Amino acid sequence: MNLPDPNVLIQRLIDKINNSRFFTISLGLHILLILIFGGTIMYQAVQEPSDFEGEGGGFVAAGEETAAPQPAQIQPQQTNFTVTAPTTQSNPTTAITAMTATPLDFTMQSVIAPPITAPTTVDAAAVAPAPAQVTGSGMTGADAAAIGAFTQSWGKGKGSGSGTGLRKREFEFIAFLARYEGGNWNSTVQVRNNEVVKGSLPNLLYYMSKVSANKIKTNERKVKVIRLDSDELFTAKPPFIFMTGTRDFKLSEKEVENLRKYVRMGGAIWGDSSVPGQRSRFDIAFRREMKRVIPDVDKNFEPLPRNHPLFTKAYFPEITEAPPGLNFYAEPVYALKIFDEVAIIYTANDYGDMMQIGLTADSKIDLGRDGSGGYVATNPTLWENRDIYANNISEEAVRRSYEFGINLVVHLLTRWEDKVKASPRL
Repeated sequence: MNLPDPNVLIQRLIDKINNSRFFTISLGLHILLILIFGGTIMYQAVQEPSDFEGEGGGFVAAGEETAAPQPAQIQPQQTNFTVTAPTTQSNPTTAITAMTATPLDFTMQSVIAPPITAPTTVDAAAVAPAPAQVTGSGMTGADAAAIGAFTQSWGKGKGSGSGTGLRKREFEFIAFLARYEGGNWNSTVQVRNNEVVKGSLPNLLYYMSKVSANKIKTNERKVKVIRLDSDELFTAKPPFIFMTGTRDFKLSEKEVENLRKYVRMGGAIWGDSSVPGQRSRFDIAFRREMKRVIPDVDKNFEPLPRNHPLFTKAYFPEITEAPPGLNFYAEPVYALKIFDEVAIIYTANDYGDMMQIGLTADSKIDLGRDGSGGYVATNPTLWENRDIYANNISEEAVRRSYEFGINLVVHLLTRWEDKVKASPRL
């Protein structure tokens, strides 16, 4: 038997290796990599914490403070809690069971959290038990009795509360001009010997008496200045006091105390800025100081809507909103309320200067003069400079300002009647 030539066998083996060189190279590289990296750890798995950890961290409810963790002495207790998918989702999430170190049991009702809102300050008085015999406005029988006693002398007879009904009734009262610390409290009037002898308030009261055929007795010749720290507020029992000015001012503590007592007994403050529009020095000061008089956090100046009784149950029902005042300013009427009734009313359209233009009994501009040649009821500076720096001083505009003023005063005279009548008695 002839053996193959060894040289031939070697040559055949070399040929096969050459034909499979890619396989050989690959095999060699794998062997080499195994020898080099076979004993090396490529990565280390990390144990991630639970989504909701137990005591000392993890889930914290909204508004809670996170307390520092305390050394645990209790063996961990296995507790289950369930997160329920919202029913409104089209693809509900299955229940998730997790392990915690302390008991937790809550249900997540919605995946989407509600918007975060600022914390609400709660007034303890607002959540305290209501006193006995309280109406919907918070007026007790004692409040009603005090207000009824304070206001009973203002009006005689009962009317429908609007238009002709009011015009059949009789009223009588004394009005006062407020003298306060600081500021020019007499900016729209002339004062002599503590009496208001000329200007806005006497003009309004005179016209009110005339158009009502003296059914509204305003005592326009007895208009006096009253100090706000005086007890005369409680003995004279005026339905309102008139405050005006152009400057900044600050009430004393005694003035604030008196006014707070006065409005709670049924009186009212009518503030009228002698600089029309907002952000004047008087406007800022009046709003600020009146918030000292009624400091309740839930009460702020609010504009009176057109369906307020000031407009819907009015002596002049055609006045359905605040008319334009000096220089055509037409701010709404603002009010602070007690027992849901006007306690402080504020007009920022400078009706006081409009009413420095006097009206006669037949609603004409009063240009009558006295023995020395001066106007009896009209401010000559305003009248002679109309349409220069004092605009909107026309007969119609002035008359509408007066009619609005009468509506305002009559509302202050009658606003408590229904509420006092309907309130519980002690």
